[in-house]
Amino acid sequence: MGDRLRAADLARAAGISVQQVRTYAETGILPPVDRTPSGHRVYTRAHADALAVARELAAGHDWATARTVMAAVHAGDLETALAALDASHGRLDRERGELVAVREALGTVLAGRVPLPPGAPRTLRIGQVARAVGVEPPVLRLWEARGLLRPDREPSTGYRLYSRAELHVAQVVALLRRGHHPLATIEAVLAELRATGSPDRVLDELAGRARDLRRRSLRRLGASAALHAYLRRLGHH
Repeated sequence: MGDRLRAADLARAAGISVQQVRTYAETGILPPVDRTPSGHRVYTRAHADALAVARELAAGHDWATARTVMAAVHAGDLETALAALDASHGRLDRERGELVAVREALGTVLAGRVPLPPGAPRTLRIGQVARAVGVEPPVLRLWEARGLLRPDREPSTGYRLYSRAELHVAQVVALLRRGHHPLATIEAVLAELRATGSPDRVLDELAGRARDLRRRSLRRLGASAALHAYLRRLGHH
């Protein structure tokens, strides 16, 4: 059969090992593999197509999402595949929303005053700030030890008290950390911001984050196009 391919052919085309090809077949990333009467695996162009799509999904999302999607597709469970894609897109959308929120927070930090809604406390405890930022309290204490945060202390108890402006600084730090910026870089950015009032370094970092989000969105778009074409070949319309 001219359609037959060796595992070595698939591996070479994808730049992976023969063992990885076999693992992908065993975990459902590739469609089921037939065997000859003598027990040899029979790969076809369909397996090459599936491998190419899986790699597009991994590049656009991640390998965990690619494995879930391809295994579900080959098991006939399209709903699970689509749900995994929706969840991945949702994570990216939340990051984009966080970026917008931090840009707004930066404006508040630079203004030096934070409007409070009626009845809202003027200062927050560490647990409240941790929940608002999406980290655990020990992370805030680490950021404080590095000089990134500067909470006040309650005289009678020594408890940390965060102003609304300091909450917004914590939000800026959290977003930059989610963008994998090292603490040393964030420390330099905030030090300049506090010393000069200039937002240039922070804005540069946020602009880089926006470019990364745009790049990842485009990769996801390419992955979706590849998967859609693959599903059509499988008869899903």
